[in-house]
Amino acid sequence: MPGKKVSRPCHHCKSKSASAPTDTSKIHYEKSWLYRHCSSVQQRDRQAQKAGQLFSGLLAMNVVFLGSAFISSMIFNSVYITLGDVWVLMAILKVLCLFWIIYYLLGTSQQPHAVLYRDSHAGAIWIRGSVLLFGSCSILLNVFEIGYTTILIHCKSKVEIVFPSIEIVFICTQAYFLWHHSKDCIQVQHNFTRCGLMLTIATNLLLWLLAVTNDNLHVEIESQLREVEQRFEGNETASCTCSNTTICKVFQKGYILLYPFNTEYCLVCCSVLYVMWKNVGRRISHHHVPHTKPKFKLQGVVFGPLLGATAVITGICVFMMYQIQATSLVPSHQIFVIYYSYYVVLLPLMSVGAVIGTVIHALEKKELDTLKNPTRSLDVILLMGAALGQIGMCYFSIVALVASHPRELLDSLILSYSVLLIFQNITQNVFIIDGLHRQRFVATAEAKHTGPTGQYVVAVEPPGEEETTTSSEEEHTQTLPGKEEDVKEEQNREDQRRMSVLELGQELRKASLSYIHSYSHLSWKRRALREISFFLVLCNIILWVMPTFGAHPVFENGLERSFYGYSTWFVIVNFGLPLGVFYRMHSVGGLLEVYVTA
Repeated sequence: MPGKKVSRPCHHCKSKSASAPTDTSKIHYEKSWLYRHCSSVQQRDRQAQKAGQLFSGLLAMNVVFLGSAFISSMIFNSVYITLGDVWVLMAILKVLCLFWIIYYLLGTSQQPHAVLYRDSHAGAIWIRGSVLLFGSCSILLNVFEIGYTTILIHCKSKVEIVFPSIEIVFICTQAYFLWHHSKDCIQVQHNFTRCGLMLTIATNLLLWLLAVTNDNLHVEIESQLREVEQRFEGNETASCTCSNTTICKVFQKGYILLYPFNTEYCLVCCSVLYVMWKNVGRRISHHHVPHTKPKFKLQGVVFGPLLGATAVITGICVFMMYQIQATSLVPSHQIFVIYYSYYVVLLPLMSVGAVIGTVIHALEKKELDTLKNPTRSLDVILLMGAALGQIGMCYFSIVALVASHPRELLDSLILSYSVLLIFQNITQNVFIIDGLHRQRFVATAEAKHTGPTGQYVVAVEPPGEEETTTSSEEEHTQTLPGKEEDVKEEQNREDQRRMSVLELGQELRKASLSYIHSYSHLSWKRRALREISFFLVLCNIILWVMPTFGAHPVFENGLERSFYGYSTWFVIVNFGLPLGVFYRMHSVGGLLEVYVTA
């Protein structure tokens, strides 16, 4: 009819739609009022997915801005906005997240066809292990805070006990949720799930920001108390201080020691939740699913573990020496020289290894993996973003040292440390990112040298002359009629001992021959990549341990602090240092992935 309008598809629908899946009854396509006039079901689903991501992202942005405004007001104007007000806001957000997580566990994930696909790349075991480790430390941190507040209840509010209790429930529930559902590609209630995930991400980001701020205040208070004690010899007293009881000191020291783990827990949870948010409504085809999942095997590496173990042992010794000296009122000038000298020696070795590994990647004929992988994309973003923390701190140190004309040995070491750390972060990022984008190695050459069961064939030697002599003596002993029974029992025990020794020797021979066989049949490129990756893994572990457990020479040397001022330098360091710690931990996961896929 001429008066009837013909509906036309929108310009988004003009492109060719994706092929429809075989079982459409199990797929819940997304719908949005913005794109209901699209003619193609797949195109309407795609546009609705983008709209859901947009609205959930806007929700998270507003929550983060609101929380940041509260925290900033607490820092700059603590009269009107106190720490208690910030705790109330965070408690409300955590309760909302708890309600959504419980609803997801009991409602959304239990619906028919809710989880048709699972992302094999998401929720790696080291990521989920980090969530459990840092979550356990954060729970212990809140337990110490509750105990410390209970002891000082005469000068603290009883409400301060409630907030750590809510934090413990939130951490336990979130850790359980991430451990069991980090691989989910949810296919129902898309928009509600996205909003819940983004709300949880925003809450963790605000908890991280609050933790960094409180850690900043703790370090500043410790440094100021050290200066006050040095000048006034402890004449000033506080109205609410910890008594000299042992349990009070344990709570206080444990709280300070475990505080960095809380920041790491929030950052790791944000990364896992972001991958889940990207996987909402995602349908994975069969060619995205790997047929064989590579496993971590300590075969084919010799020099990497040896060099890495040497670096770890040396780093532990330097760290212990620094901690002993740092607890005194006036840290020794020599301990700073030893600390920075360790870094100046280790960082060039790591840089050289990363450069060699990048060159080997260029020489390899393995093709790049171009399949869509949200986990790998997030890993690249986190590596580049977290490295900016250390790189930014290093550039501030370089400007301060060059402008002040360094003349002493310590100044030269700090300057060299800053330059080498920038170069090491860049080269390691290039090596890891290049390795993550390479396709997995498929063992073809090694399969020819294996037996039918997949194990290397090792020849077993026949019994020697000693066994033959033993058996002949046993027969002769049995033929003699006048022997005692205890002699027979002793002879049997001796035979069993000899047989157990022979079996143990054969097992050791099999294991050693299998290890040598696998090491010799690895190509020199794969062998070098594994050696370099394992060496860098151990180095990044020790470089993560040292600042995490309290080795912060940038707070104690006083060079940059005197140049930029006390408050400015603490703002720079306490935003860069947690990112640097997170970078080392995330680099370990990326390097393990490169090692496994080499």
